[in-house]
Amino acid sequence: MPNPTFPQPKPPAPIRVLLVEDHKMVAEALGAAFEEFPGIHLVASVESLAGGIIAAEEHLPDIVLLDRRLPDGDGIEAIARFRAISPSSRVLVLTGDANSAIVARILEVGGAGLLLKSGLLDELVTAIRTVAAGDVVIDSELLSGALAMLADGSGRLGPVLTLRERQVLRLIAEGAGTDRIAEELRLARNTVRNHVQRILVKTGTHSKLEAVAHARKNGLLERP
Repeated sequence: MPNPTFPQPKPPAPIRVLLVEDHKMVAEALGAAFEEFPGIHLVASVESLAGGIIAAEEHLPDIVLLDRRLPDGDGIEAIARFRAISPSSRVLVLTGDANSAIVARILEVGGAGLLLKSGLLDELVTAIRTVAAGDVVIDSELLSGALAMLADGSGRLGPVLTLRERQVLRLIAEGAGTDRIAEELRLARNTVRNHVQRILVKTGTHSKLEAVAHARKNGLLERP
């Protein structure tokens, strides 16, 4: 009796990246490197914010890999413009130096993370995949300082929580445990635990119950 044939699952679509980088050698090196990773597709590489805006409108990328200092302006100040073109696009900032104040600016305008140009290529690829999955990529020490700067008297930190963290937080508020959250969001249990830990850090709480109370008080459970 012949064995039944089953359709093979389609591979996931590649992450579509727009690179906005004015240093030609850096841009060429990244472009060549991305060719080695089939899961990442460089849709365009441009040297200015103006060119980046045009390319973003044309390609609607998943990730905008954005140099912080460009000939025609500050990359961080342009994050909101890229997000307005395509709200689903995530913006990852590349910079030669970083501090908590820079991180706070990026978070405040909806950026998805920051990486130093001196980092390894593997770190950049991992960061692109992490950001594409809905998380934020920022050094933990810089993040702590940035959150302290962003927190006002009300302690409202909603804009800092990622979409995935808000989803986890809402399920916790509904009484869901780790297994149910993992099943509903199709995540590994360890990934759920990592999200919970980041929620506790960002909200300044020490337990899931306290995090839910804080969330209800400060509007963190509102639908985006």
